[in-house]
Amino acid sequence: MHMKSFNKKCILQCIQDNSPISRAEIAVKTKISKPTVSLLVDELIGDNWVLEKGIGESSSQGGRRPIQLSFNEKAAYIIGTDIGGTKVKTIICDLAGNITATSSFTTNQYLQSGLLKQISETVDRMIGEHNIDVNKVLGMGAGVPGITDTSNGIVIEAPSLNWVDYPFIKEAKKYFPFPIYVDNDVNVAALGEQWLGNAKNKKNVLYISVGTGIGSGIIINKQLYRGSTCAAGEFGYMVTDKNDMKNEFKPVFTHYGYLESVAGGKSIGDKFTALIRKESSHPLYEQAISTGLTGEIAFKSAKAGDETALSIIEEAIDHLSYGIINAASLLNPEIIILGGGVLKSSDLIFPKLRGIMKPYLPSSIDLKTSYLGENSGVLGAVSLFLRECESIIKY
Repeated sequence: MHMKSFNKKCILQCIQDNSPISRAEIAVKTKISKPTVSLLVDELIGDNWVLEKGIGESSSQGGRRPIQLSFNEKAAYIIGTDIGGTKVKTIICDLAGNITATSSFTTNQYLQSGLLKQISETVDRMIGEHNIDVNKVLGMGAGVPGITDTSNGIVIEAPSLNWVDYPFIKEAKKYFPFPIYVDNDVNVAALGEQWLGNAKNKKNVLYISVGTGIGSGIIINKQLYRGSTCAAGEFGYMVTDKNDMKNEFKPVFTHYGYLESVAGGKSIGDKFTALIRKESSHPLYEQAISTGLTGEIAFKSAKAGDETALSIIEEAIDHLSYGIINAASLLNPEIIILGGGVLKSSDLIFPKLRGIMKPYLPSSIDLKTSYLGENSGVLGAVSLFLRECESIIKY
């Protein structure tokens, strides 16, 4: 029985990767006998995982033209949810990552009454609105902004959600009737980029998210590397200035690391605010005094040629470059992908990053922005489910 199940998965994977494909071609690629392929393909067609589509070319010897098979990406649906400190975004998509439904709500609004309860209500509404057969929903993947014990389904610490040792999966089971998997949001985004984005077909990947905080997802030989306590990839804790550390370093937020405190979006905004408060003639002076300035405003000002903003951002880029050089030297990835809010200004950041990094790297590395952008979290959550769930579908 185990062998049959294994062969069935292999055949379905082969059809996914190579469709349209004939039964004979599957037998050659998988090295599974033709009668077994034929029998299992018929089962997959009966279960609606595979569709027969048209007739292929006959061989050079002539004979009947083979029937072509393709993967039925509409056979089932998966839910992906990206739980952020500001916003919770949820999607329902098919097996190829085509988004059927999407919905968002602000995190704070439901933090007290229960985020999972609200996600459940959102999912129910989307299923109803789009006439999705609930029996076709395989399950859900979730990304959360914190250190996550994936094997036990516990969020060890997510400061922006006030979660400490939060039993995520246990709570989720109260609201959802299907399997659920959870992981750190940046790990999840890395999986999304490897599934459908700029890291597709890459075995060794470093994904770095630069927002309020800085985190990374590490993929080694196609597998997500989580570390001994699920805290691998805490990129924001890198130290990029030993002198600064000697001066009793204080993080910009409690539980934030050194690099986040000198190169994260929040620290850029805070530094810009502090400097503009000393320049009473600056056009942003009143705003700096009253509400403070954000990292986004700093980048906008830098693009407009503001010298103060440029100096702060250049210093932040220096620190980020040192961190990336250290990580790349250690991990030797094929590609480094940068995502997160700060990367909306990639046109300003990337040329400077590349210029600083190039002389120090042991070998050249492809550096790109996230292809999936704002959907990297939700599609990554779907990818997490597809990887972790022991269903017939396996990525």
